[in-house]
Amino acid sequence: MSTKFEMIICIANAGFSGEVMEAAREVGATGGTVLHARGTARKKAEETFAITVNPEKDLIIIAVNSSIKDNVLKAIYEKAGLGTDANAVAFSLPITNSVGIK
Repeated sequence: MSTKFEMIICIANAGFSGEVMEAAREVGATGGTVLHARGTARKKAEETFAITVNPEKDLIIIAVNSSIKDNVLKAIYEKAGLGTDANAVAFSLPITNSVGIK
């Protein structure tokens, strides 16, 4: 099933939502919503991936046209992904029903 919009969810270290949104805007996203969060898998993730995990997170939610989803995910990965100070991970979900999105 093809949808017109996708929701990109990005989890980054606290304070790096600006870098995530800058990357997304550079390839066509128009805005997003930032929520402050706390990660819970710290010990297990540190052991599994041999990394230090900051428990304070920014959760960035961005609705985009499906046609630019891959470009937005790639831009976020390149500018703020694993291996950067933001240490962000991102994924997308289809938006099957919505109001207020044109």
